[in-house]
Amino acid sequence: MKIDAIHLREIQMPLAHPFETSFGVTTGRRILLVEIEADGLSAWGECVAGEHPYFSDEQVDTAWHIAETELAPRLINVEITSGRDCPALFEQVRGHRMAKAALENAVWDLDAQQQGISLAKLLGGTREIIPCGVSIGIQATPEKLMDTIAKELAAGYQRIKLKCKPGWDSAIFARVRERWPDILLSCDANSAYSLDNADHIAAIESWDQFNLLMIEQPLWYDDFYFHAQLQRRINTRICLDECIRNRRDARASLELGSGKIINIKVGRVGGFTEAIAVHDVAQEFGIPVWCGGMLETGIGRAHNIALSSLPNFSLPGDVSASKRYWAQDIIEPEVTVSPTGTITVPTTPGRGFAVQPDRIDRITVRRQTLRRGAAVAG
Repeated sequence: MKIDAIHLREIQMPLAHPFETSFGVTTGRRILLVEIEADGLSAWGECVAGEHPYFSDEQVDTAWHIAETELAPRLINVEITSGRDCPALFEQVRGHRMAKAALENAVWDLDAQQQGISLAKLLGGTREIIPCGVSIGIQATPEKLMDTIAKELAAGYQRIKLKCKPGWDSAIFARVRERWPDILLSCDANSAYSLDNADHIAAIESWDQFNLLMIEQPLWYDDFYFHAQLQRRINTRICLDECIRNRRDARASLELGSGKIINIKVGRVGGFTEAIAVHDVAQEFGIPVWCGGMLETGIGRAHNIALSSLPNFSLPGDVSASKRYWAQDIIEPEVTVSPTGTITVPTTPGRGFAVQPDRIDRITVRRQTLRRGAAVAG
């Protein structure tokens, strides 16, 4: 596999609706896209780093710099056989996993196209359809939240996940459970809590009373130890997100008892190779996994669908429909969810969704191209 060119593009897309978490409110996205050209084919990757280093220490400008000066030059001037070669190529660069994933995932897409098989099949996927949940941001009022939940349930989503933070948690969960006692309900704190308010979560008949599927990353983004302490105090399963960067983190956290579910975000762990490895570790421990979302365009969403077809993705993920986030996505067909809350996994070669270059060109604000033989690794 010889790569002819790597194109970096930054696009800017307004969200269809503002999305609020404990980090703040997001109304639009700056997104780094990677296109790889080889053998007359075009493959795509998406960097999920945010506008600010709030979810992780990466953001779109650091990702651009590292991709342009370190990662893409290493990739374009060698011959590789598959996406599994990328981690070794990128190993000298510490961290910057979201930038690495954008390039590696495009190579997986290219490999699938060259072999004439779907990306899901190349990754080892076994599911023909995947169950879908939805992540609902913090709303202006409880009434607005209730309206939003009702709308998403009517659309068929199998699991409702509520973003939460101190002051927007127990009372909200109680209202939701009073109205919908039997829905699959979870919450996501994005590390908004500390030991100072852990008693609020673990007090007798506190959050356990709401019959939550899971509590996602309630404590520090880089912590295993205190999550393990909290997990021992509650019956509700803790789901680990931000603190799982690789297969070693997954194994360490499970041996410590830090949580009982893992959210796998392919960008957070550095690409498909490591995402598969985390999946395998969790499966070894009998721990279910699911695929989290990062407000991706259809390119990243297509990759999430393929990843979610692996056998241990047994819980509904955050892989929801394009229209929930974008007035118009940059792929065709756009991602849709069935009335029963499922997505059909594509079987066509590669990612299974056609990128729309004209749409991308209209919203591109900067670009850079590296060509084979013209770039030298930094």
